[in-house]
Amino acid sequence: MDIEALKTAVIEFVRAHQAWAPFIVAGLAFGESIAVISLLVPATVLLFGIGALIETGNLAFWPVWTGAVAGAVLGDWLSYEFGRHFQGSAKSVWPLNRQPHIVARGEAFTQRYGGGGVFIGRFFGPIRAIVPLVAGIFLMPRSVFLTANITSALVWAYLLLKAGDVAGNAAGHLMGRLGM
Repeated sequence: MDIEALKTAVIEFVRAHQAWAPFIVAGLAFGESIAVISLLVPATVLLFGIGALIETGNLAFWPVWTGAVAGAVLGDWLSYEFGRHFQGSAKSVWPLNRQPHIVARGEAFTQRYGGGGVFIGRFFGPIRAIVPLVAGIFLMPRSVFLTANITSALVWAYLLLKAGDVAGNAAGHLMGRLGM
């Protein structure tokens, strides 16, 4: 199944089963935020598409946003705890051992910016899930990590879903004007 078919299937499922939307979004945000798995989960595209359903499919924004925040926080926290527990040996686990340049970028970013790096890292695709892992490896204090993790998840989920919502709204208006 290609990404477009997956996107269509997930969005149609959410449209048909709106009560499941917060849980599906939580799972997608979790997959997007956890180290290694994020390389396999095309969640950003799916979350944007689900955001478009907020206006066009009558999904309630806040429950979906809550699901996205919860999944993102838990995914990053798990990555952080994994890094904290395994420390340097975490970098030798597949696929991180095959992507040393991504790990090195995450290391440099986290060392340079600390908690601010965890916050900012949430918004940059390839390092999004590596930064929490690296923060754990370098034993960033939990309070610093959790503050940055939670606040960045609140903002990230809002911006991503709202962008999809705005795009869905614009598409709906355009289709209405075109008589579709």
